[in-house]
Amino acid sequence: MAFASLEGSDDNEPLAEINMVPLIDVMLVLLIIFMVTAPLLTHAVKVDLPKATSSTNITKPDNVQLAIDGSGQVFWNGEVVDAVQFAARVKAAAALRPQPELHIRAERTTPYEKVAQVMSEAARQGLVRIGFVTDPSEPR
Repeated sequence: MAFASLEGSDDNEPLAEINMVPLIDVMLVLLIIFMVTAPLLTHAVKVDLPKATSSTNITKPDNVQLAIDGSGQVFWNGEVVDAVQFAARVKAAAALRPQPELHIRAERTTPYEKVAQVMSEAARQGLVRIGFVTDPSEPR
């Protein structure tokens, strides 16, 4: 590094070298700040997630198996039903005491709109015990 001398020379030329000491000081201060704040940024929030088990559901005799295929066709205990028949059967099932459970099984390609319509009609007719049947062995 070049420093200005105290000699009385007539060199009034500007100093062409960069003074690195202030840049190194700033860099070290920033390094210390980042080292202090980095552990604070990696703090994770502890969340208790629900635990799920895949046990076999023992089906009671008082339930209705409702299947919906990819084209939106509805099957009531294996029998194809249209919208009018479905509404009548749901109304009859809602009148039973105790109410049967409605187990909905839908294909992956079934539009959600059809599933929502079936659930809405069941709730409108008074059938409140609705569940979804899934197959955990299928690949994702």
